[in-house]
Amino acid sequence: MKKAVRALVGICVLAALGVLLWFATRPPPLVVQGEVSADRVDISPRVGGRVAKLNVDVGDMVKQGDVIATLESPQLMASMHMAEAALAVSEADLVRVKSTRPETIDAAKAELAAANADVVLYQEESARQARLISTGASSQALVDQASRNLDAAIRKKESADANLRLAIAGASKEEKALAATQVEQARASLNQQQVDVGELTIHSSISGQVTTRIAELGENFSAGAPLFAIVDIDHPWFAFNLREDLLKGLKIGDHFYVTVPALGPDKVEVKVTVLNAQGQYATWRATRATGDFDLRTFEVRAEPVTPPAGLRPGMSVLASWPFEGL
Repeated sequence: MKKAVRALVGICVLAALGVLLWFATRPPPLVVQGEVSADRVDISPRVGGRVAKLNVDVGDMVKQGDVIATLESPQLMASMHMAEAALAVSEADLVRVKSTRPETIDAAKAELAAANADVVLYQEESARQARLISTGASSQALVDQASRNLDAAIRKKESADANLRLAIAGASKEEKALAATQVEQARASLNQQQVDVGELTIHSSISGQVTTRIAELGENFSAGAPLFAIVDIDHPWFAFNLREDLLKGLKIGDHFYVTVPALGPDKVEVKVTVLNAQGQYATWRATRATGDFDLRTFEVRAEPVTPPAGLRPGMSVLASWPFEGL
């Protein structure tokens, strides 16, 4: 009986030593380090100007559409006023082209009436000369002159009638179309100037926190120069860079757990949203001539299922490989 107990004890001791040896020789778990990231937008003006007003500073929270700064540009304001004046001139010219003064129409009517009177007069003169020549009291030359005077009076009447119709109708269709086009061109130019002036008011394009302020009151900035940097801290994600041999079937939609040292030991559940191959600069090169191969580096982006309080871009994030939860 004692021999059996000793044998059993020996077996247990050997098993315990085997387990200890296995744990002692087991490689430590691979810890993958990543970083907390978030969308960042550099706010810059579309037109140049001088900073006239600053409404936010570093650390302030803003919402999309908030006015965060105002610029001023006398040159743009002068250009807008010139465009307004050009539009007024073109609109007045269009009215002029489309309208006819009553005095012009009255004058054309009076000219037509005088032409009609001349026609009647020369018709009577031509008829009188025709009667006189039949009695020998007139010459053929006077008859011919009366006929020419009548023809000239008729042509003058036709011209006066055409002038009256022209006065009533006003400018031609082509002139009216040209004037209308000039109005549209001036209006488009004014709209462009108004848009440029509107761009002097700087709005936030996203909701988030102001992390950088470059703008200073009175400073001139050209178009495209950054004024502020805003980070969307309400929608952070975790970014890891892994060699492709460590992916091991990882796919979009998988869930695993990470820890954020800055926030304590609590685990944070995350969901994989992006798997992207990095550029050639991030390729791990094989060092042996045979039996090995180059490995690409992949960006693994994961979003927290429930973002923990205090999570900030730039914090380190740790995950044990293989990822816990897969």
